[in-house]
Amino acid sequence: MDVRSVELFLHLSHSLHFAKTSQSMHVSASTLSRVIQRLEDELGSALFTRDKRSVHLTQAGQRFRSFAENWLEQWRMLQMDLSLQSSELAGELTLYCSVTASYSHLPDILDKYRLSCPNADIKLATGDVAMAVDKVANGEVDIAIAARPEQLPLNMAFASISKIPLSIIGPTVSCNVRKLLERNPIAWDQVPFILPEHGPARARIDHWFKAMRITPNVYAKVAGHEAIVSMVALGSGVGIAPEVVVDNSPVRERIQSIAVGVELEPFDLGICMLSRRLHEPLMQRFWQIAARN
Repeated sequence: MDVRSVELFLHLSHSLHFAKTSQSMHVSASTLSRVIQRLEDELGSALFTRDKRSVHLTQAGQRFRSFAENWLEQWRMLQMDLSLQSSELAGELTLYCSVTASYSHLPDILDKYRLSCPNADIKLATGDVAMAVDKVANGEVDIAIAARPEQLPLNMAFASISKIPLSIIGPTVSCNVRKLLERNPIAWDQVPFILPEHGPARARIDHWFKAMRITPNVYAKVAGHEAIVSMVALGSGVGIAPEVVVDNSPVRERIQSIAVGVELEPFDLGICMLSRRLHEPLMQRFWQIAARN
Protein backbone atom coordinates (compact mmCIF):
# COMPACT_ATOMS: atom_id res chain seq x y z
CA MET A 1 0.00 0.00 0.00
CA ASP A 2 1.33 3.44 -0.95
CA VAL A 3 0.05 7.01 -0.78
CA ARG A 4 -0.96 7.22 -4.44
CA SER A 5 -2.91 3.95 -4.27
CA VAL A 6 -4.76 5.16 -1.19
CA GLU A 7 -5.59 8.49 -2.86
CA LEU A 8 -6.99 6.67 -5.89
CA PHE A 9 -9.02 4.31 -3.73
CA LEU A 10 -10.46 7.16 -1.65
CA HIS A 11 -11.50 9.14 -4.72
CA LEU A 12 -13.15 6.06 -6.25
CA SER A 13 -14.88 5.25 -2.95
CA HIS A 14 -16.65 8.62 -3.18
CA SER A 15 -17.21 8.88 -6.94
CA LEU A 16 -18.15 5.20 -7.40
CA HIS A 17 -17.30 5.71 -11.05
CA PHE A 18 -14.08 4.35 -12.58
CA ALA A 19 -14.13 6.71 -15.58
CA LYS A 20 -14.64 9.82 -13.42
CA THR A 21 -11.84 8.86 -11.04
CA SER A 22 -9.51 8.04 -13.93
CA GLN A 23 -10.13 11.44 -15.47
CA SER A 24 -9.96 13.43 -12.23
CA MET A 25 -6.85 11.67 -10.93
CA HIS A 26 -5.09 11.58 -14.32
CA VAL A 27 -4.62 7.82 -14.59
CA SER A 28 -5.78 5.36 -17.22
CA ALA A 29 -8.74 3.11 -16.49
CA SER A 30 -6.50 0.05 -16.70
CA THR A 31 -4.02 1.52 -14.19
CA LEU A 32 -6.84 2.35 -11.77
CA SER A 33 -8.23 -1.18 -12.08
CA ARG A 34 -4.78 -2.65 -11.37
CA VAL A 35 -4.35 -0.45 -8.29
CA ILE A 36 -7.71 -1.53 -6.87
CA GLN A 37 -7.01 -5.18 -7.70
CA ARG A 38 -3.64 -4.97 -5.95
CA LEU A 39 -5.22 -3.47 -2.82
CA GLU A 40 -7.87 -6.19 -2.84
CA ASP A 41 -5.18 -8.87 -3.19
CA GLU A 42 -3.19 -7.38 -0.30
CA LEU A 43 -6.28 -7.23 1.92
CA GLY A 44 -7.71 -10.54 0.78
CA SER A 45 -11.15 -8.98 0.37
CA ALA A 46 -13.15 -7.31 -2.38
CA LEU A 47 -13.44 -3.55 -1.85
CA PHE A 48 -16.02 -2.93 -4.56
CA THR A 49 -18.78 -4.82 -6.28
CA ARG A 50 -19.11 -3.74 -9.88
CA ASP A 51 -21.08 -4.58 -12.97
CA LYS A 52 -21.67 -2.86 -16.30
CA ARG A 53 -23.92 -0.22 -14.76
CA SER A 54 -22.79 0.51 -11.22
CA VAL A 55 -20.03 0.39 -8.62
CA HIS A 56 -20.65 -0.09 -4.89
CA LEU A 57 -18.44 -0.27 -1.81
CA THR A 58 -18.49 -3.59 -0.01
CA GLN A 59 -18.54 -3.76 3.78
CA ALA A 60 -14.79 -4.40 3.63
CA GLY A 61 -14.47 -1.36 1.37
CA GLN A 62 -16.27 0.83 3.89
CA ARG A 63 -13.98 -0.34 6.69
CA PHE A 64 -10.89 0.18 4.55
CA ARG A 65 -12.05 3.68 3.56
CA SER A 66 -12.23 4.68 7.21
CA PHE A 67 -8.78 3.21 7.81
CA ALA A 68 -7.33 4.80 4.66
CA GLU A 69 -8.62 8.28 5.53
CA ASN A 70 -7.01 8.08 8.97
CA TRP A 71 -3.80 6.60 7.57
CA LEU A 72 -3.48 9.31 4.92
CA GLU A 73 -4.10 12.04 7.49
CA GLN A 74 -1.43 10.56 9.77
CA TRP A 75 1.00 10.36 6.86
CA ARG A 76 0.42 14.02 6.01
CA MET A 77 0.91 15.02 9.63
CA LEU A 78 4.19 13.09 9.74
CA GLN A 79 5.29 14.78 6.53
CA MET A 80 4.40 18.14 8.05
CA ASP A 81 6.29 17.43 11.29
CA LEU A 82 9.39 16.38 9.38
CA SER A 83 9.25 19.44 7.14
CA LEU A 84 9.07 21.69 10.20
CA GLN A 85 12.40 20.30 11.33
CA SER A 86 14.09 21.65 8.22
CA SER A 87 15.15 25.28 7.87
CA GLU A 88 12.93 25.88 4.84
CA LEU A 89 9.51 24.61 3.93
CA ALA A 90 9.51 22.14 1.07
CA GLY A 91 6.94 19.98 -0.64
CA GLU A 92 4.25 20.20 -3.29
CA LEU A 93 0.90 21.97 -3.53
CA THR A 94 -1.72 21.33 -6.18
CA LEU A 95 -3.72 24.41 -7.10
CA TYR A 96 -6.86 24.84 -9.21
CA CYS A 97 -8.30 28.00 -10.75
CA SER A 98 -9.91 29.37 -13.89
CA VAL A 99 -7.78 30.35 -16.88
CA THR A 100 -8.58 34.02 -16.22
CA ALA A 101 -7.65 33.81 -12.53
CA SER A 102 -4.32 32.25 -13.52
CA TYR A 103 -3.24 35.61 -14.93
CA SER A 104 -5.53 38.11 -13.16
CA HIS A 105 -5.10 37.12 -9.49
CA LEU A 106 -2.69 34.20 -9.14
CA PRO A 107 0.65 35.70 -10.33
CA ASP A 108 1.01 38.20 -7.46
CA ILE A 109 0.15 35.54 -4.87
CA LEU A 110 2.55 32.99 -6.38
CA ASP A 111 5.40 35.51 -6.64
CA LYS A 112 5.16 36.21 -2.90
CA TYR A 113 4.69 32.53 -2.07
CA ARG A 114 7.80 31.51 -4.00
CA LEU A 115 9.84 34.15 -2.20
CA SER A 116 8.60 32.78 1.11
CA CYS A 117 8.85 29.08 0.16
CA PRO A 118 11.47 28.74 -2.60
CA ASN A 119 11.64 24.96 -2.21
CA ALA A 120 7.90 24.43 -2.60
CA ASP A 121 6.59 23.13 -5.92
CA ILE A 122 3.25 24.27 -7.34
CA LYS A 123 1.24 22.10 -9.70
CA LEU A 124 -1.43 24.17 -11.43
CA ALA A 125 -4.63 22.91 -13.05
CA THR A 126 -7.12 25.21 -14.76
CA GLY A 127 -10.77 24.80 -15.65
CA ASP A 128 -14.30 25.89 -14.86
CA VAL A 129 -14.38 27.98 -11.67
CA ALA A 130 -17.73 26.36 -10.80
CA MET A 131 -15.83 23.11 -10.18
CA ALA A 132 -13.25 24.63 -7.82
CA VAL A 133 -14.89 23.88 -4.46
CA ASP A 134 -15.73 20.32 -5.53
CA LYS A 135 -12.11 19.76 -6.62
CA VAL A 136 -10.95 20.62 -3.10
CA ALA A 137 -13.72 18.66 -1.38
CA ASN A 138 -12.92 15.54 -3.43
CA GLY A 139 -9.22 15.74 -2.63
CA GLU A 140 -8.21 16.30 -6.25
CA VAL A 141 -6.35 19.52 -5.36
CA ASP A 142 -5.02 21.10 -2.18
CA ILE A 143 -6.15 24.68 -2.78
CA ALA A 144 -8.45 26.43 -5.24
CA ILE A 145 -9.26 29.98 -6.24
CA ALA A 146 -13.04 29.89 -6.21
CA ALA A 147 -16.20 31.98 -6.19
CA ARG A 148 -17.81 31.51 -2.80
CA PRO A 149 -20.94 29.36 -3.23
CA GLU A 150 -24.22 30.25 -1.54
CA GLN A 151 -23.74 27.25 0.75
CA LEU A 152 -20.09 26.71 1.64
CA PRO A 153 -19.45 23.14 2.87
CA LEU A 154 -18.93 23.03 6.62
CA ASN A 155 -15.52 21.38 6.25
CA MET A 156 -14.23 24.12 3.93
CA ALA A 157 -12.21 27.23 4.84
CA PHE A 158 -12.58 30.29 2.60
CA ALA A 159 -10.64 33.57 2.55
CA SER A 160 -11.91 36.40 0.34
CA ILE A 161 -9.37 38.11 -1.93
CA SER A 162 -11.57 40.20 -4.25
CA LYS A 163 -15.10 41.22 -5.17
CA ILE A 164 -15.77 40.50 -8.84
CA PRO A 165 -18.63 42.37 -10.59
CA LEU A 166 -20.84 40.38 -12.96
CA SER A 167 -22.46 41.67 -16.13
CA ILE A 168 -25.08 40.61 -18.63
CA ILE A 169 -23.18 40.65 -21.92
CA GLY A 170 -24.18 40.67 -25.57
CA PRO A 171 -22.45 40.81 -28.96
CA THR A 172 -21.41 44.00 -30.77
CA VAL A 173 -21.23 42.26 -34.16
CA SER A 174 -24.14 42.57 -36.56
CA CYS A 175 -26.44 39.62 -35.84
CA ASN A 176 -30.01 38.76 -34.86
CA VAL A 177 -29.12 38.83 -31.16
CA ARG A 178 -27.87 42.41 -31.41
CA LYS A 179 -31.07 43.42 -33.20
CA LEU A 180 -33.12 41.97 -30.33
CA LEU A 181 -31.02 43.92 -27.82
CA GLU A 182 -31.55 47.19 -29.71
CA ARG A 183 -35.31 47.05 -29.18
CA ASN A 184 -36.82 49.30 -26.52
CA PRO A 185 -37.93 47.66 -24.38
CA ILE A 186 -35.94 44.46 -24.87
CA ALA A 187 -38.17 41.41 -25.33
CA TRP A 188 -36.07 39.25 -22.99
CA ASP A 189 -38.19 36.13 -23.52
CA GLN A 190 -37.09 36.13 -27.18
CA VAL A 191 -33.39 36.61 -26.48
CA PRO A 192 -31.28 33.40 -26.65
CA PHE A 193 -29.26 32.90 -23.46
CA ILE A 194 -25.97 31.07 -23.00
CA LEU A 195 -25.92 29.90 -19.38
CA PRO A 196 -23.37 28.36 -17.01
CA GLU A 197 -24.09 24.70 -16.35
CA HIS A 198 -23.93 25.20 -12.58
CA GLY A 199 -22.13 27.09 -9.85
CA PRO A 200 -22.44 30.57 -8.29
CA ALA A 201 -22.89 32.32 -11.66
CA ARG A 202 -25.81 30.03 -12.51
CA ALA A 203 -27.40 30.77 -9.14
CA ARG A 204 -27.08 34.51 -9.75
CA ILE A 205 -28.53 34.45 -13.26
CA ASP A 206 -31.43 32.30 -12.02
CA HIS A 207 -32.12 34.92 -9.31
CA TRP A 208 -31.94 37.62 -11.99
CA PHE A 209 -34.43 35.79 -14.22
CA LYS A 210 -36.81 35.55 -11.28
CA ALA A 211 -36.41 39.22 -10.36
CA MET A 212 -36.93 40.28 -13.98
CA ARG A 213 -39.81 37.80 -14.44
CA ILE A 214 -38.07 36.28 -17.45
CA THR A 215 -38.65 32.78 -18.74
CA PRO A 216 -35.28 32.31 -20.45
CA ASN A 217 -34.91 31.06 -23.99
CA VAL A 218 -31.88 28.83 -23.35
CA TYR A 219 -29.64 28.48 -26.40
CA ALA A 220 -26.85 26.54 -24.66
CA LYS A 221 -25.43 25.54 -21.28
CA VAL A 222 -21.63 25.55 -21.14
CA ALA A 223 -18.83 25.10 -18.62
CA GLY A 224 -16.56 28.05 -17.94
CA HIS A 225 -17.02 31.80 -18.25
CA GLU A 226 -14.40 32.01 -20.97
CA ALA A 227 -16.53 29.72 -23.15
CA ILE A 228 -19.61 31.87 -22.53
CA VAL A 229 -17.73 35.03 -23.55
CA SER A 230 -16.51 33.36 -26.75
CA MET A 231 -20.00 32.22 -27.74
CA VAL A 232 -21.47 35.66 -27.05
CA ALA A 233 -18.70 37.24 -29.16
CA LEU A 234 -19.73 34.98 -32.04
CA GLY A 235 -23.29 36.29 -31.85
CA SER A 236 -24.81 33.09 -30.49
CA GLY A 237 -26.66 34.73 -27.62
CA VAL A 238 -26.55 36.74 -24.41
CA GLY A 239 -24.66 35.52 -21.35
CA ILE A 240 -23.42 36.32 -17.86
CA ALA A 241 -19.73 36.77 -17.11
CA PRO A 242 -17.41 38.33 -14.52
CA GLU A 243 -16.11 41.67 -15.77
CA VAL A 244 -12.51 40.51 -15.25
CA VAL A 245 -13.08 37.66 -17.73
CA VAL A 246 -14.44 40.05 -20.35
CA ASP A 247 -11.66 42.61 -19.75
CA ASN A 248 -8.96 39.97 -20.25
CA SER A 249 -10.62 38.21 -23.18
CA PRO A 250 -9.03 38.40 -26.66
CA VAL A 251 -12.56 38.97 -28.03
CA ARG A 252 -13.49 41.80 -25.64
CA GLU A 253 -13.98 44.24 -28.56
CA ARG A 254 -16.86 42.05 -29.74
CA ILE A 255 -18.62 42.19 -26.36
CA GLN A 256 -20.86 44.83 -24.79
CA SER A 257 -22.30 45.07 -21.31
CA ILE A 258 -26.10 45.29 -21.30
CA ALA A 259 -27.79 47.76 -18.96
CA VAL A 260 -30.41 45.89 -16.94
CA GLY A 261 -32.99 46.92 -14.38
CA VAL A 262 -31.80 44.52 -11.69
CA GLU A 263 -28.09 44.40 -10.90
CA LEU A 264 -26.30 41.09 -10.41
CA GLU A 265 -24.67 40.33 -7.06
CA PRO A 266 -20.85 40.36 -7.38
CA PHE A 267 -18.73 37.26 -6.89
CA ASP A 268 -16.82 36.86 -3.64
CA LEU A 269 -13.58 35.45 -5.07
CA GLY A 270 -11.20 33.78 -2.67
CA ILE A 271 -9.07 30.78 -1.83
CA CYS A 272 -10.52 27.64 -0.32
CA MET A 273 -9.11 24.52 1.27
CA LEU A 274 -10.22 21.86 3.71
CA SER A 275 -10.36 23.33 7.23
CA ARG A 276 -8.56 20.36 8.73
CA ARG A 277 -5.50 21.09 6.57
CA LEU A 278 -5.06 24.74 7.60
CA HIS A 279 -2.38 23.74 10.10
CA GLU A 280 -0.12 22.21 7.43
CA PRO A 281 2.87 24.53 6.95
CA LEU A 282 2.75 24.93 3.15
CA MET A 283 -1.02 25.35 3.17
CA GLN A 284 -0.90 27.76 6.07
CA ARG A 285 1.76 29.91 4.40
CA PHE A 286 -0.20 30.09 1.14
CA TRP A 287 -3.35 30.99 3.06
CA GLN A 288 -1.61 33.80 4.95
CA ILE A 289 -0.09 35.29 1.79
CA ALA A 290 -3.30 35.12 -0.24
CA ALA A 291 -5.48 36.51 2.55
CA ARG A 292 -3.14 39.52 2.94
CA ASN A 293 -2.79 40.10 -0.79
